[in-house]
Parts: sequence; structure tokens; C-alpha cells
Amino acid sequence: MNDPKTALGRKILGLKRAKGLKWIEIAARIGMSPVWTCAMCMGQMSAEPAQAKGIAELLGLDEEEAALLCEIPYRGAQPMPPTDPLIYRFYELVLVYGTSWKEMIQEEFGDGIMSAIDYDMTLERQPDQKGDRVKITMSGKFLPYKRY
Repeated sequence: MNDPKTALGRKILGLKRAKGLKWIEIAARIGMSPVWTCAMCMGQMSAEPAQAKGIAELLGLDEEEAALLCEIPYRGAQPMPPTDPLIYRFYELVLVYGTSWKEMIQEEFGDGIMSAIDYDMTLERQPDQKGDRVKITMSGKFLPYKRY
């Protein structure tokens, strides 16, 4: 997509890398989790004005860019979602956090992808009075991009 929030996300990534910052350091500045902060900077969440101001001061964004961080993201451009409730939950997570997860993984491991085949998953039942919860833990093999 070529929207202003996506363009701002790319700019933020460049500024973050140029300053040698990690998501955990940026998140500490605004008092939020690294995953949420990354998602907000990548245009998938909307910030409160104080959070946007903290990011703007840290990275040197102007007022218009800080205001853009506060805008609610538009979700209507994706194809139709799956109708199966379980698959939809994963689809929804990837739509909201996919680019953030990718960015955070690349920050830790470098340029590459997670293997779709070589992964491990554990399921745990967590009792809850409103209905048991399912805890899913996944780990995958990181595959660096090959240069030819």
C-alpha cells in the first residue's frame, strides 16, 4: 500500500536504524510494550497524543507526522477473510501484527524469513472460569536471505 501511514512507518524504520534504537528502547519512552509500539509505528495501531509526541521527540518527526500516528488505521483494503473462526483468529493477528512481527524478528536476527515448514508448536490448556483458554507457543527456523 502506498498510504501516508505506510510511508511514515518506512521513515520511522530508517530513523530508528540510523539512531541505533531497538523497539524496547522506543517503547520505554512512551510506556508501552515493544510489540504495540512497533505496530503503532508501522501504521497498525493509533497512538494517544502524548505517545505520538514522545515518538516524535525521540525520532525527530514533525507535528503533522506525530498527528498521523494518532489516526485510526484503515482496515478495508484486504481481501475477504476466512470464515472458519480458528483460522480467522490467525488471519486477524497477521493483519494487525504481521509487519511488526517481521520487523522485530529482522531486528534480532537480520534480513530473512521464518520457515513455514520447519516450526514447532505447543498447545496448552489454561483453565478459566469463563471458558478454558488455549495457549499457543510457536517457534520457527530463521532462514537468512541468500545473496546470489
